[in-house]
Amino acid sequence: MSDHATSDHTPTPKLVTEHADEIPGYTYGTEQAATSPLTLQDLERLKAVVGLTPDDEQALLEAARVLADQADDMVTAYRKRLGELPFMRAYSGYPDGTPNPGYGAASKPRFDRFIIDACTRPLDQDWLNYQQEIGLRHTRAKKNATDHADSLDHIPMRYLLAFTAVVIATAREYLAATGAPAELVDRMHAAFTKSVMLHVTVWTRPYVAADDW
Repeated sequence: MSDHATSDHTPTPKLVTEHADEIPGYTYGTEQAATSPLTLQDLERLKAVVGLTPDDEQALLEAARVLADQADDMVTAYRKRLGELPFMRAYSGYPDGTPNPGYGAASKPRFDRFIIDACTRPLDQDWLNYQQEIGLRHTRAKKNATDHADSLDHIPMRYLLAFTAVVIATAREYLAATGAPAELVDRMHAAFTKSVMLHVTVWTRPYVAADDW
């Protein structure tokens, strides 16, 4: 068992695991989500480039069973790591970098749910639309709007991309936390890596001109 599994474990709230449609600001599959400028052909091509296969999709479903109850722990760890970087604090806190607990509490269930969605959601038009929404919520177009937060209004794309490494690298320990065989952990981690990279790639669309993206 990993340290994550044996210390300070907080089960993911049932609001996140079982009642996602009740999460404030979580607009997956609704008309409130943005409309993606990408086509399903664009998505198929991205899946091909990232190398996501049917075997990966099965491994992701297995990963969901391991990660769902740990999603809260994972997001807590991500935020702790970002909080240790003074230049990152103002993106989730107040503009002067002091903590904004209300903003953090409001946005956390959606971040928790991302861990589950990354393993379970079918890659279809609803998926494309919500990834566009998430991307917009990192930029001046929609940052802070969902939670009416007083925080910096734009997360630079460089930090969005760079922190992806932490999400991917740390996932393996959580995937191993229930004692799964190493071969299965490797399969789940490879699939999760591809899924996260696919998500983050689509999140960058609102940052970049169509011809450049």
